[in-house]
Amino acid sequence: MTLTIIDAGALTTVQDLGRPGHAHLGVPRAGALDAPAAALGNRIVGNPPSAAVLETTVSGCTLRSQTGHWIAVTGAPCHLSVDGHQAAFAAPVWVAPGATLVVGPATSGVRTYVAVAGGIAVAPVLGSRSTDTLAGVGPPLALAGMDLPIGVPTREPQAHDTPRPPAAGPLRLLPGPRADWFTDPLGHLCATSYAVGEASNRIGLRLHGAPLPRVRAGELASEGMVLGAVQVPPDGQPVVFLADHPVTGGYPVAAVVHPDDLHRCAQLRPGEQVRFRRA
Repeated sequence: MTLTIIDAGALTTVQDLGRPGHAHLGVPRAGALDAPAAALGNRIVGNPPSAAVLETTVSGCTLRSQTGHWIAVTGAPCHLSVDGHQAAFAAPVWVAPGATLVVGPATSGVRTYVAVAGGIAVAPVLGSRSTDTLAGVGPPLALAGMDLPIGVPTREPQAHDTPRPPAAGPLRLLPGPRADWFTDPLGHLCATSYAVGEASNRIGLRLHGAPLPRVRAGELASEGMVLGAVQVPPDGQPVVFLADHPVTGGYPVAAVVHPDDLHRCAQLRPGEQVRFRRA
């Protein structure tokens, strides 16, 4: 069973729960940036949480089913069609053999997830089927003409599952290991808003706003970085490390985004405003 990519859009990758625990090899964890959305798609089509899905970025993708598949599309809202007929978002959709599924551009948010009953069955690397855009570990980027193998479904689709409501409000912050390099970093970050930068990607959410004032000059020896770390380069503009972040870094970490809020970073568009609050 395969699924053919007709149009991969701006960026489409295969993602699962990621490969944590390999930082000592220089390998980031990767995985779906909006993990709850990917998990919802898997639940709808009857997959286990570990099944791999497709993660599209803003512009969607077009797929052709070689055999019939149950599919669910979640995450950033978009218009769906199967052979030109409108299909439901965040619900089980039957894509018959030879049919074409069009996942349209996101109407809000950034990342949309396509879950297929049986999961995307590419070969795992270090225990994960996630594409790592920084280290180049895992399956390659999805490209037009590529055939994706699909696993064997193990359960029926769950028609009664419903989309999660959108989360609102500031992102919660915990103190960072180098908070003492700044003047009240949490107070400063929480007192203003930041605009999402154009260069944001799966590696980091780059923010623009009032620079964080430092109380210590000089350089920091490279040290380990965690998911959600708010690293501050010399220009004072914070960067929130996301799933494909480097495992080490040489700039001080002023704060860390609460793990339960990180998925919201996946859906922030360039130009949108971000606010923080203390966890």
